[in-house]
Amino acid sequence: MSAPAPVPARPRASRFERIASWSQHRRWWAVALWVIALAVVTVTSQAAGSAYHNDFSLPGTESQQALDTLRKHDPGQAGATVQIVIADPQGMRAAHTRERVTAMLGQVRGLPHVAGIHSPYADPAAISRDGTIAYATVTLDGQEQDIPAADVRTIIHTAQSAAGSGLRIELGGDAVQGAEQNSGGTAEGAGLLAALVILVLLFGSLLAASIPIVIAVFAVGSAVGLVVLASHAATVADYTVPLMILVGLGVGIDYALLLFSRYRGELLRGADRPQAVRTALDTAGRTVLFAGCTVIIALLGLVALGLGSLQGVAVAVAVTVLVTMLGALTLLPALLAIMGTRVERAVRRRAGRGRRADGARWARWSRLVQRRPWPMLLAAVAVLLALAAPALGMRLGFADAGNDARSTTSREAYDLLAEGFGPGFSGPLIVVADGGQRTAGAMHHALAGTPGVAAVTPPSVSGDGRIATVIAFPGSKPQDRATQHLVTRLRTTVLPPLADEAGARIMVGGTTAAAVDFADAVADRLPLFIAVVVGLSALLLLLVFRSLLIPLKAALLNVLSVGAALGVITLVFQHGVLGGALGIEPGPIEAFVPVMIFAIAFGLSMDYEVFLLARMHEVWDRTRDPQVAIREGMATTGRVVTAAAAIMVVVFASFLLDPSRMLQQFGLGLAVAVFLDALVIRCLIVPAAMSLLGTRAWWLPAGIGRWLPRVALEGRHSTAPATERTHPEAEGSHPATEGEEVTSA
Repeated sequence: MSAPAPVPARPRASRFERIASWSQHRRWWAVALWVIALAVVTVTSQAAGSAYHNDFSLPGTESQQALDTLRKHDPGQAGATVQIVIADPQGMRAAHTRERVTAMLGQVRGLPHVAGIHSPYADPAAISRDGTIAYATVTLDGQEQDIPAADVRTIIHTAQSAAGSGLRIELGGDAVQGAEQNSGGTAEGAGLLAALVILVLLFGSLLAASIPIVIAVFAVGSAVGLVVLASHAATVADYTVPLMILVGLGVGIDYALLLFSRYRGELLRGADRPQAVRTALDTAGRTVLFAGCTVIIALLGLVALGLGSLQGVAVAVAVTVLVTMLGALTLLPALLAIMGTRVERAVRRRAGRGRRADGARWARWSRLVQRRPWPMLLAAVAVLLALAAPALGMRLGFADAGNDARSTTSREAYDLLAEGFGPGFSGPLIVVADGGQRTAGAMHHALAGTPGVAAVTPPSVSGDGRIATVIAFPGSKPQDRATQHLVTRLRTTVLPPLADEAGARIMVGGTTAAAVDFADAVADRLPLFIAVVVGLSALLLLLVFRSLLIPLKAALLNVLSVGAALGVITLVFQHGVLGGALGIEPGPIEAFVPVMIFAIAFGLSMDYEVFLLARMHEVWDRTRDPQVAIREGMATTGRVVTAAAAIMVVVFASFLLDPSRMLQQFGLGLAVAVFLDALVIRCLIVPAAMSLLGTRAWWLPAGIGRWLPRVALEGRHSTAPATERTHPEAEGSHPATEGEEVTSA
């Protein structure tokens, strides 16, 4: 009598399956923990308040040295300034006008953070030649980032309260410009509404569509509260939170959508709800984890730039991606366990309406591309190169008040100063010499005779006699290329001979010079940053897909899509193409926007690369047929990846409604990058390139293969049994249910 056959041991559950089981069995605990976490960080952050601080200091640059020297020897001139610009058609010297202006300046003098006021009646140069425009200089007791916006707004309201009866009063300066920029949440609300509409169209159920949005809101809300608290211990810029919301909403909805779509596909395959959740996390959950890590690595690559003002932003956005990833992996199973019956009914009702043609359409498209790979590849690459070409002429800098909306007081003040004193008056250069009185006269004479300098002030010597300061007004706008060239010429040609002769150190500083230094620093360190981000991301792809050519292809394509996005924002924001329709004034690209867009967009582009290639890799392991792998990968990921990209595009593009020029650039750049990545790269270039590479796409030298550790991107549920190995060309359908199953991870 033979012994009974041993019962095969049940495979040990993976970490992802254990996470899914815990969240399902303790569903109310999982939801309660997220609710408590959100409530605690929200209440605590509101009680503590924010302590945002824009740190644009660049140790070692000439503008920073000039500022540090002023702070040490003449702190009265080191603080930020506000210009109160007064205009009266009857003339500034009229008795009744002078009386009203003097009284107003007296009121402003007593306000918080006002260190001093220089009246236009004390300096004839502060009144225009025709006598109708004048300005008073208000010196604050700190830099603009150190002055609360509420106190700056008090200065604005106090000064403008004297306007009327022909007297016009506007205020300018960096502090005023910053105090006027407030986002009212319109962009975030519009993005969420548009995302909800797309999800309802995709799933046919408001309940199912709301799940990804609920997860994104919980995750983003928790991350924002954490960053508000962190602003008290670290340097966090005031534009960080809108950027976190921009990225967090797009990524959070994206990750939850991909997990939910896999869950939906498993239900329609016949799995029960608990098993469908475990399979979704063990497959798509792995891809979400890997994709999130690529975004985080790309963001943390900003540390390589060594720019303190960007490091806090990068870490904050990376934390947002991390929290949204955790929310998708832990909160989604709990919500599906709570609402599973109703969601399943909606899923099956939607399935009954017949959506199987979607996968067949994607499979047919894939076959079309595979039949003509070279024309498709060359045409798509040509389009991306054409869009990327304007980025070669991108001019980095910082927008000034001349780019503000015409309804703002900072823009009105800018225009009045340009009318009365010249276009460069709003961006003076502060030239500091440590030689004191012995260099003051020579420095003043040299600056006054320099082409491109419209006017200079008499030299001012510090109280200790150690330094002399001259303010030079360029003849061109602060953001013009001519002004940048003037700064360079002063530093390299005009002032060095004078400094050598006097044995002194002469430094060109001021806001305009600092913007030039910051842009130069970004441009100098950008190659290192790109090398770090691309190299680390390619290494991760090498570990996951065990291929040499796929990481190289992915890196090149992602760089190309980001380059095209930067080319588009250059066309719109620098050259003014379509800018009038969007209410955008032409000007330079904010110096830190390209590196942030590269970090975020490169990571997001890698997400879609992983989503698509993971399915192709799974089919390749199963069939060893590269052409079938391409078709099944396209068929099973096409609809969901397209929907995910559409959600990201509308969320990002909604930030064009934000009044901040910087956020407008972020929104447009990221929307274009995701759009091109999903439409041009995933639909055309990837299938064409993979078809041309064939089996070589999955080649890895044996020596490298033995050395590399194995990273499992596919869970044990990802490979279909042999009886299910149908191909998308068979019977006009494909193996994934309804053509809506997300790529397996």
